[in-house]
Amino acid sequence: MAESVPVRCPACRREHAFTPPTFPCPCGAPLTLPLLRGGLPTRVLQRTWRNSWITLRCPSCGRSDDWPQPELGCACGTVIRPPVDVSAPESLPAPGARVTATAPRAVRRPPFRPVTIRTGRDAVAAAAQYLKWLGFREVTVAADRAATGVDLRGEGLVAQVDPSTRATPLREVETLWLNCLNEDAAGAFFSLAGYAHDARLRADQLLVPLFVMDLTGTPQPVNDAADQFIRSTPGRVR
Repeated sequence: MAESVPVRCPACRREHAFTPPTFPCPCGAPLTLPLLRGGLPTRVLQRTWRNSWITLRCPSCGRSDDWPQPELGCACGTVIRPPVDVSAPESLPAPGARVTATAPRAVRRPPFRPVTIRTGRDAVAAAAQYLKWLGFREVTVAADRAATGVDLRGEGLVAQVDPSTRATPLREVETLWLNCLNEDAAGAFFSLAGYAHDARLRADQLLVPLFVMDLTGTPQPVNDAADQFIRSTPGRVR
């Protein structure tokens, strides 16, 4: 597992321990993005497909490929982009993961395999993959999205996905909450660009789980409701 590095939110100054993502090179070797220690992270105010990728060379085969820029979500609602060491001659392969005696109890599920996000449809597929990995059954794309705002449905579950490059507004969060009430189902919201401040506050009041996704397709919880959502999912060992 790659070593975590401290990343401070440029908005609220909260410090996070961030583990840089590892990608599988076509040659089969794991490739970890080299973060610039001591560099200044930036806020993602407007995401475009073009500036969301970085070119790095695999240290094993020498192949150069485009990889998603690393991002993480802060509890204040800011989406942060840690600085990548673009001057590094190559990225470093990640060593094997280790299990220590103080590690939390394992989850009976295989390693999560994200879906790289290049389109809005990919974002929905990535959220569906994550929900299935958590243990929800029969997760499918909703047929009535235009009428209800629901993108994904599962057994006792509704989910909404915002693949746009703007922060998710308050109304979208409230729409998901109303759908959860109407269908007596659990809910989760996934956003690529994070959430507006009032949307974050309202989600905390309504206990709506919020997740942000980077372009690797790996969701990260951004509020307490999301942490609780993960802990209470069917696939977790109790």
